[in-house]
Amino acid sequence: MLIADAHPETDTDTPLIFGVFPNMTAKQTLEIYQPLAKAMEKHLRRRVAVYSARDFKTFVERTRQGDYDILLTAPHLAWLARQDAGYRPLLKYAQPTRGLLVVKNSGPYRVAEDLRDQNIATPDPIAVAALAVQADMAALGLRRNIDYQIMDYGSHLNAVMQVINGRTAAAMLGLHPYRLLPADIREQLRIVVETAPLSSLMYLTHPRLRDQEANAIRRALLDFATTPEGKVFLQHGGYGGFVSVDGNELRAFRPYALQAEKMMQVAH
Repeated sequence: MLIADAHPETDTDTPLIFGVFPNMTAKQTLEIYQPLAKAMEKHLRRRVAVYSARDFKTFVERTRQGDYDILLTAPHLAWLARQDAGYRPLLKYAQPTRGLLVVKNSGPYRVAEDLRDQNIATPDPIAVAALAVQADMAALGLRRNIDYQIMDYGSHLNAVMQVINGRTAAAMLGLHPYRLLPADIREQLRIVVETAPLSSLMYLTHPRLRDQEANAIRRALLDFATTPEGKVFLQHGGYGGFVSVDGNELRAFRPYALQAEKMMQVAH
């Protein structure tokens, strides 16, 4: 799915493909990432086209095939991107994310244990926020598909709307997407589980981009953070700026990465 405006061609005819992790709806992704894409275009003097995918699994497959020049993805999928296609980590959002389990404020559920035998909405079973919430629930003796059922709704917003509309008892989502929800929706939710901090989304570049291009993209992101639009972007998502990623940090996500990989193979 291409979600980008038609731009006049700049110095190079072929656009750089910026693959954005599909944890939001296509409309949200475009609204949020278009200013960043435009800032990169100016800096790189090359068109930047924002792409996503209809679901996480398709996004991971396209990543493995090297479809994206610039990649923004979750840390466990960044580990897979490096393993499978040699993507190189550039930067990540400074502010860690967390997995959240939310219920409707006006509903009967107060704690995670109240959700036994209930349906819970997720953006996708391989979302790191969902995996982290499930690990916390397992520690409370609640096992997925035994003590509660998971239903996938494709994006954090869609998952939350199931709770608001009374279709599921709860939803799992990430802290950053939660912050991007309209205030009137957030007001209707209660958080019953909040996981320990997790590394946030990471920017990577495909190995076909030379060091010079990767460095120019890094500079473009860091420069964007200092602009008025960049400050609004970072504040709105609660991202706190861009910082470097080290390899050890990625290695810590190997268990989640292997779990996600296994789930995708089963879904084949």
